[in-house]
Amino acid sequence: MSIAPSAGRAALRPAEVEAWLTELRIEPVERAEREGVTSWDLVLDGRRRFDLRITLILDPSLALIGWAHYAPPISDSFRRSYRRLLRWNDELPFAKFAIADDERPILAVELPVDQLDADALGVALARVLAIADGLLDETAGWLKAAGWTYEAAGRSSRGAHLIDRYADRLGELGSPDVATEAGA
Repeated sequence: MSIAPSAGRAALRPAEVEAWLTELRIEPVERAEREGVTSWDLVLDGRRRFDLRITLILDPSLALIGWAHYAPPISDSFRRSYRRLLRWNDELPFAKFAIADDERPILAVELPVDQLDADALGVALARVLAIADGLLDETAGWLKAAGWTYEAAGRSSRGAHLIDRYADRLGELGSPDVATEAGA
């Protein structure tokens, strides 16, 4: 399916996205540009899930996609894991789980350019972090099996401020209780 370029706004410049990241107190760990598409790699933390790597990909006339490297390749019963991902797609609004070519689960959010501003980006990133927090108990086994770090270990969160700032726009995902009750 092809998405038509946004008619409501001129092309978005990477400098605008970088200004929004600064406003949101997010410092990318890497930036790349190729064939007019810019990407930023972020490493953010929720309230419970730490070290979540998120790649933002900007096609200036189309959309900004947030691509969270949610877990390592799944080696357990694929059918059981696939059902879990499908269930989450039904239960969680404005975010979709998929399996990458290397069997790694990913969590994606898409923001059309004509609806994009610093707050829309902040809400999308807060949603990804809140989902990762809420599903941590169900996915900790995947993370542990591959040796991925995900626990606070005395560190301060690099993203909980986003969940706090946009809690009223995240519905029940923004509640501090959801992060501790999810998966139960």
